[in-house]
Amino acid sequence: MLPAVSPTDYEHLAAFRHALREFLHFSEEAALAAGVAPQQHQAMLVIRGRRERDYLTVGELAAQLKIKHHSAVGLVSRMEEERLVKKSDDPSNYRQVRVELAARGRRILEKLSPVHKAELARIGPTLRGILHQLEAAT
Repeated sequence: MLPAVSPTDYEHLAAFRHALREFLHFSEEAALAAGVAPQQHQAMLVIRGRRERDYLTVGELAAQLKIKHHSAVGLVSRMEEERLVKKSDDPSNYRQVRVELAARGRRILEKLSPVHKAELARIGPTLRGILHQLEAAT
């Protein structure tokens, strides 16, 4: 059974969502200021964040971004036109396309990531505090 939600819980849930939205707004504005769409920034981060290898397939990218495969295909094509990513055929599976960061995409991501890390450090205590309050009430 799910726990009851008190008026204070609603207050904390709203505050947490607001803090997340503030971060997302910050991120969107930073991406636009760097000359890329927010979804392009997200895609570059997802590609760079893969530890095992330096590429993702279009399907993996779609799954990570929670978008449909055909939407990911379009996103990757636009990013390739802007020299943010490079596409290549997957030699082990001809039906898959690999997507990796191009030099321009890496440079933009290297500018965006430190400011995002600093913003998370700034809002982290607020988020942790709200989560702690919600956990304590459960």
